[in-house]
Parts: sequence; C-alpha cells; structure tokens
Amino acid sequence: MRRKSRNIGLPGVIAFLAVISFSEVSAQNDIGYTIDLQGIIGLAIEQSSAVKYAQNRNENYYWRWKNFKTKYRPQLVLSGNLPDYTQSNVGVTQPDGSIEFKQITNLATSARLSLNQSIPLTGTYVYASTSAIRIQDYNKDVVSFSGSPFSVGFTQPVFAINWMKWSQKTEPLVYDEAQKYFIQSIEEISLNTVYRFFRYLMVQTNYRLAESNLKNSNNNLKIARTKKELGKISENNFARIELSVLNAQKALNQASMDLKNADFELKSYVGLSQDRKIELELPLNITLFEIDREKALEQARLNRKEGSEYKRRLIEADRDLLNAKRSNGLSATLQGSYGLSNSSESLAGVYQQPERQQTLKLALSIPILDWGQSASAVKLAESQRDLVIYDVEKDREDFERSVIVQVEQFSLMRDQLLTAKEADKVSENGYQIALKQFQNGEISITDLNISLSERENAKRDYIRSLQTYWEAYYRLRILTLYDFEQNKPINYVNPLSSTD
Repeated sequence: MRRKSRNIGLPGVIAFLAVISFSEVSAQNDIGYTIDLQGIIGLAIEQSSAVKYAQNRNENYYWRWKNFKTKYRPQLVLSGNLPDYTQSNVGVTQPDGSIEFKQITNLATSARLSLNQSIPLTGTYVYASTSAIRIQDYNKDVVSFSGSPFSVGFTQPVFAINWMKWSQKTEPLVYDEAQKYFIQSIEEISLNTVYRFFRYLMVQTNYRLAESNLKNSNNNLKIARTKKELGKISENNFARIELSVLNAQKALNQASMDLKNADFELKSYVGLSQDRKIELELPLNITLFEIDREKALEQARLNRKEGSEYKRRLIEADRDLLNAKRSNGLSATLQGSYGLSNSSESLAGVYQQPERQQTLKLALSIPILDWGQSASAVKLAESQRDLVIYDVEKDREDFERSVIVQVEQFSLMRDQLLTAKEADKVSENGYQIALKQFQNGEISITDLNISLSERENAKRDYIRSLQTYWEAYYRLRILTLYDFEQNKPINYVNPLSSTD
C-alpha cells in the first residue's frame, strides 16, 4: 500500500506537521482547518488523553522492571538505633536460681553496616557486616562497648522453591508483555480515531448533501412557481415541491445538530480545541494490495504480547505445581555465620584482639500426618496446570485464527471499495441528469426524488466502504503490530520512561 500523504510509522512527524498547519490559521478562528485521516490519527497519538493514560500505565511497568533488576544487586545498608533509652524494673536471675527485680536505667545506641546479596541461581542470601553497640548505665555511671568488627553469613532454603529463580523467568516476560501492549494500545487509539473520523465524515457528508438538496429544492420551487403562473404544473405537484423544500430544511437542521455532536466528540478525543473549525478530507490516496497470510501470522507471533503471555502462563503453572509439591513435604533452612566479636570499656578496645564467633543451624519441618492434605494440594496443582496448558493452546489457536480471518477480510475490501466508488460516481452523474430533466419538465418530482435517494445512498455506501477498509487495515495492524506498508514492526517510544 502506498499513499502519498501517509507515514504511519512516524506519528510524531505527522502530528508535528498537522500542528504546523493548525497554527497557520490559529489567528483566524472562522477559517476552516482541513485535515486528513493520518493528520487526525497523528494528533490523537501525540496529545489525546487516551495516549497519556497508556503512557502512564506503561511507565508503571517500566519502574516495576527497573525495581526487579536492582533487587538482585548488592545492597549496602546502614541500620541502627539512636537513641534506645530504657528505664524499667526487670527480673534478674540470681546464682541460687531465684529472681530478683532490679531497676535499670540505660541509654543504648547501635549501628550496623551490612552488604547484602541475593543469589537467584541457588536462592541463597549472603551478607557481610560490621556492627557496634554503646551502652551507658546511669545507675552505675559506666559506659561499655560491644560489637562485631567483621561478620559474614548466609541463609539457604534446602527443599523450598527458589522464588528468585522463577521470578527471573517470569519478570522479563511481564515487561515484554507490557511493552508490546503499549504499542497495541497506541494502535487501538488509532482505530478509535478512525471510528470517530468516519462518523464525523459521514455526518459532514450528510450535512453537505442536505445543503445541496435544500439549494436544489429552492431552485425547483422557483421554477415551479413560474410554471404555476403559466398553468403548466398541477396544484398537487406544486404542493409536493413545496413539501420537498420543507423536508430539505428539516434534514439540514438535523444534519447541523449531528455535525455539532460529531465535531465535539472528535475534537475531545484527539485533544483539539473546541473553538477550531475543521474540515475532513476523504482518505482516497490508497492502493490496495494482498497481504501474505503466513507473514501476518509470523509477525503476530513475534510482535504481539500473546507470545510472551503464553510462555509466562505455562512457566507459572510449572512453578505453582513445584511449589505445591515442596511446600507440603520436608522443609529445611540452613543458616550459618562466622565473625569476630568483642566487648570493651572503649570503642577502640572492641577492635583489639576480638574473639571468634560462629554459628551453624539447620531448621527442619517434617509433616507426619496431614490427612491427605499434601496429596490433594499436589493433585489440585496438577489439574490447574493441565487446565492452563489447555487454555493456552486454545487461546493460541483462537488468536491465530483471528489473524487469518482479518487477513481474509482485508483481502475482500478491494472489490467492495472499487464497486462502491463506481456506484457513487454513476449515481452522482445520474442525479445531475435527472435534476436538469426535472427543471426542463421532462420527469416528475417523484423520479427526481428517486434519483436523489440513489445518490445519497451511494455516497454514504462509498464512505462506509472506505471506513470498512481503514478499520480492517488498522485491526490487522493491531493483530500483528506490523506495518505492512513499510515492512517493519510498529514501534512507539514512551516519553515518560527512558530506555535501558
């Protein structure tokens, strides 16, 4: 398809050119602003409220992706308590085992600097830290220090599911879905703009037809008055001509109201000022061509979010099944640490000849009797996984079928559009001939009205054929996210987020 005035792949340029054209008449509100379909689509993509919503929604996923990537990078954390004041009576165990309550009054301050790291491959959490504590005892009027100059440790789930590893499989797919859905949303805005464009165009055409009909009806009435004076027209035919003028005026009034409503709707959607007058042009610069079905299917699989979505759903089903198997059986967590610690009456003394400290702990949980809960949970997860596999396969078939159907429908547009165009041309010529014949007294008002009706129906049918073609074209773009005119995938950059 080649159109002289189209550049679908560059909507920003289209909008820029449209805005320049618009600014040329900005000081003259009474002058009409002529714009074609691509100009309207460019404005909608550039400044409509719908595109702003799509950008903000996409930005949310952008920051979710950024947060995910930073989650598994080393984290340097400074924590502590400042101050931690305590005045209370506490029970103190005596050498003979008895408990004696004593009043304590102290001020504790602590600080801990740690370097933390998660390892997604194994699900391990490791850390290295240094810490110090200062305690001032107001009852004894002494100050003491304690701390760990150096300490390393780890936490390792043994039988539990490694959520970090699974999230590294699913999160890239979620982000890819969001990016493709953003492009799809922009294309859907284009399609919605096409709806409103042709609704306005149809109403605008009705208004022009009503204007033309009223003008012709008034001319016919003038001729009829002359004929009446000469006695060459019956009272019945003269009354019918008068009635046609009244009907033409009513039609023009209704068309004027419809035009105002369509004008408001279109301007509101694309973000144009309501005080600007616009005039729409028929999108006629088109060349129909055949689209290869296999190529459309290939591009749909590559570019649409469904490709990533189906993969993610299958991965999540496998993850949930594995989690059901492991969470209802033996679970264990291995924890270990090694470091140095000391206490002293001064902070410097903490770091002088510290003593070693090390721990190793394995925490176990073994279900003995659960009355079949574990087995039923696994069976449920298996059933849900089978259902997801079935749903994904069905959704994939339905999606690919919708692409094929849309390609076939698009291929049928050529003959329909050419036929409607020829019918519009023939009916227009026929009406002009019938109008002259009526004014010359060769045909009746009934024959003229029939010709008028055929003209109006053919004009509307041609516009509907154009609308059907353009809607089919943009639906095909939505289903494939591919620009068949420029032979490349469609892409839009969200100005609210930057690329990595």
